[in-house]
Amino acid sequence: MLKATKIRLYPTAEQRGFLNRQFGAVRFCYNTGLRIMSHRYKRHGQSLSAKHDLKKLLPVAKKSRKYGWLKEADSIALQQACINLDHAFQRFFDAKQKAGYPRFKSKRGKQSSCHCVGVKVGNDWIKVPKVGLIRAKVHRKIEGKLTSITLTRTGTGKHYASLLFDAEQAVPEPIQCVEANKILGLDMGLSHLSVDSMGRKVANPRFLKEAQKNLRRKQKALSRTKKGSARRAKARRLVAKAHERVANTRNDFQHKLSRQIVDDNQAVIVETLHIRNMMKNRKLAKHIGDASWHALVTKLAYKAEQAGKRLVKLDPWYPSSKTCHACWHKMDAMPLNIRSWECPSCHTHHDRDINAAINIKHQGIIQLKAEGLSVSAHGGSRKSGMSPVAA
Repeated sequence: MLKATKIRLYPTAEQRGFLNRQFGAVRFCYNTGLRIMSHRYKRHGQSLSAKHDLKKLLPVAKKSRKYGWLKEADSIALQQACINLDHAFQRFFDAKQKAGYPRFKSKRGKQSSCHCVGVKVGNDWIKVPKVGLIRAKVHRKIEGKLTSITLTRTGTGKHYASLLFDAEQAVPEPIQCVEANKILGLDMGLSHLSVDSMGRKVANPRFLKEAQKNLRRKQKALSRTKKGSARRAKARRLVAKAHERVANTRNDFQHKLSRQIVDDNQAVIVETLHIRNMMKNRKLAKHIGDASWHALVTKLAYKAEQAGKRLVKLDPWYPSSKTCHACWHKMDAMPLNIRSWECPSCHTHHDRDINAAINIKHQGIIQLKAEGLSVSAHGGSRKSGMSPVAA
């Protein structure tokens, strides 16, 4: 099982200067490789492999007078930049992922470099090639074999390291017998971030809205500064810090929520949402982005995998909101402004979100049974199946 831990770094001034130059070298290799591949295809109609063809050009570039400064950086980090470019093209050509064409990396914003040879970690330090020991706050004990270290620098100038290590233990087998009362259906929304099939609602914290006043003031101060001035750089860092605080608060909330959901249940059922299409609504795009449903589902997915539990994603066209969970009557339409409704067939009064969560759970149980899992009604070991017909 591979695990990762993100820790804070405190490099010296000399180390910060070297890391900045190394980030620039990695970015240069990525952008130059992208330019070469794009030009070769447009001009000659030929495709190159970033993983094989471009990596062969690195030793040649280091020997030249023009690009000899690349020798200062870690060679593995430069090769990893070519591998990352190759993965970006693979995602672009994969119809299932629907990724866009690779874009050039900017010198502004987040920077990173990956190192997998000659890396070590201690109680309060890490070691990467050509930098030496960097002071770090290792808040968790690293148990296992260290595989790689990815150094990053955020837009606010903070340095972090992502430690990838092999825990030397097998990934737990997914649970095969699931109790029905340990299955949870989740419906995502804006007024409430999540509503489960038990009727519990988690309010949407709206972190971006809470910080909007502070962000507006700092962004207006940034727009009044002169481009290229020291005051503009300072104002830009203040805006970046405000956005970073919002992102950190949202991640902390989602980590705690996803951990609670996974620990309390054996299977979690969620909907597959077309968030890219939903973001085209200019009135709701900012609120949808602030809710960050995809990030929450991603956290649920890897936590469930590590615990040997199930995460089921339903078809996006499943009509969970306009189907009565009592008699399965399906309404013709269910606008977003209708938050509660009464079934015309069985006259059951429904809360829109709770009804959707219950339907999501029922559909998830059907999908679990179709995959061959045993779903027990009251925690027993009875396998699901058709009951025999009485004579």
